[in-house]
Amino acid sequence: MDGTEGNAGQPGPAERSHRSSVSSVGARVADVLVYLADDTVLPLAVENLPSLSAHELHRAVREVLQLPDIALDAFALWLVSPLLDEPSLQFRRNVFFPKRRELQIHDEEVLRLLYEEAKGNVLAARYPCDVEDCEALGALVCRVQLGPYQPGQPTACALREKLDSFLPAHLCKRGQGLFAAFRGRGAKAATGEQGLLNAYCRVKEAVGADGERGASLSPHYRAYLLKSHELPFYGCAFFHGEVDKPAQGFLHRGGRKPVAVAISLEGVHVIDSREKHVLLGLRFQELSWDHTSPEEEESVLWLEFDGDNEGTPVNRLLKIYSKQAELMSGLIEYCIELNQTSEPAAPQENVPGPAAGSPLPPAQRPPLRRQGSVMCSRLQHLSTIDYVEEGQQIKRVKPKRTASFFSRQLSTGQGSYTAVQPTDSLEQG
Repeated sequence: MDGTEGNAGQPGPAERSHRSSVSSVGARVADVLVYLADDTVLPLAVENLPSLSAHELHRAVREVLQLPDIALDAFALWLVSPLLDEPSLQFRRNVFFPKRRELQIHDEEVLRLLYEEAKGNVLAARYPCDVEDCEALGALVCRVQLGPYQPGQPTACALREKLDSFLPAHLCKRGQGLFAAFRGRGAKAATGEQGLLNAYCRVKEAVGADGERGASLSPHYRAYLLKSHELPFYGCAFFHGEVDKPAQGFLHRGGRKPVAVAISLEGVHVIDSREKHVLLGLRFQELSWDHTSPEEEESVLWLEFDGDNEGTPVNRLLKIYSKQAELMSGLIEYCIELNQTSEPAAPQENVPGPAAGSPLPPAQRPPLRRQGSVMCSRLQHLSTIDYVEEGQQIKRVKPKRTASFFSRQLSTGQGSYTAVQPTDSLEQG
């Protein structure tokens, strides 16, 4: 969640959050403004707004947009406001909507809304992406906005003029090279606009049963979503927080750094808000968690996971400072419960596959193993608390532990998280 939201799911852009979504137009009628992912505003004249349920308002939006029944599960209404003053109402993807069900959607307008939201998160760098992924996703945006690639046409000029419509802003710093922001971070060297152009050339056109190339954009919307599914934090809810920096220098000064905590049906990711890369990524079976309320101390979400301290297995604690710690803890718990009670994934035989040249679904593709990927965890940039446990005794490893061991974790036998037992070689506190 971004700022303060009334539901779990994708937040809208910050620039929209200050606008009120309700204005009075009569004694019993209110004009409700619903913001869509493509920056359009949907006005609704609603009677007896105080007695209107969220389900009824959701149905009104679907009826105006003429969306099929699948939209009831695919989208949700979000109240977004960073200061809890006049929240905006947004119609966005439901964080509890499984990615596998997106593969079963055929309605072009539903696919377009999902595409617009995913594109917005990529361009705003809320979804950290490697250069290669930025080029592939940007090429699909080029196809949607500019049409099929035509050799000999002045395509490069069109890309240059609207570069920030295809790539995240921090990769479009003019005068410093297209991908100058990635230099010095171990990422692939800048390839310039040519990389985006080359990817655009490779976008394949869907061919219908009659052999003709259709005008529908659905194959390209779906290709974008399939590529986005490779991002482990796709479809997540975002929360604001801070983590401790590792102590540096002679005086061991640390401080804090701002982070975004992304929670989805698959796990938790802690993302560096400034550097646009993942600091920590954990599946639910790899972690234990808890939170402390402001009454006890500063509001904190604790994540506990297996780690390594100079070759010795340890339990590792990460402390995330956030006023939304209780919301994050509740969402983690609900996602785990939902995963445990959900039905097994349906066979995919009847689901149409991606068009030629489209990326494979996540279940069919190998895991990413790029060196220096922005999606790889960077534990060296985090200050954690390492320890081991033996019954009721806690034996500390540098630095000293400041909180108790947590029992909240995935309760199935499938979890890979285990408490580490001490050895004589560990330094005790």
